[in-house]
Amino acid sequence: MQIPAYDDNNIFAKILRGEAPAHKVYEDEQTFAFMDIMPMGEGHTLVIPREPAVTMFDLSAEGAAALIQTTQKVAHAVRAAFEPEGVVCAQFSGAPAGQTVFHIHFHIIPRWQNVEMNLHARVMQDHDVLADHARRITEKLG
Repeated sequence: MQIPAYDDNNIFAKILRGEAPAHKVYEDEQTFAFMDIMPMGEGHTLVIPREPAVTMFDLSAEGAAALIQTTQKVAHAVRAAFEPEGVVCAQFSGAPAGQTVFHIHFHIIPRWQNVEMNLHARVMQDHDVLADHARRITEKLG
């Protein structure tokens, strides 16, 4: 698989440096979680490592462990905040797999029967809605 070199100016790197806005849900020394600005559904949250890695194949074992632990922690909070019938946790490695931002990340997407998901990276959500969703999830993180 041809993997592009890590770009320090990708949008997630800018979010980590505080150069781009994000509706933060959680952060620690190794990871950061925030609302997807173009969600596939209500409560769509992203979890990224602070380590600069394009895909899971570039991530250190320590970074991968921290990323999945935070993904699980945030997924519990998303589930408690939105009470979905199911939850999708997805990670895309490489453009052919659907990766659009080349900084490894997990998607946490609440799902309900008979509710269609939005297409990936298509429609921007209102910032007030994202702020409310972030607040709801953060409250469940305690």
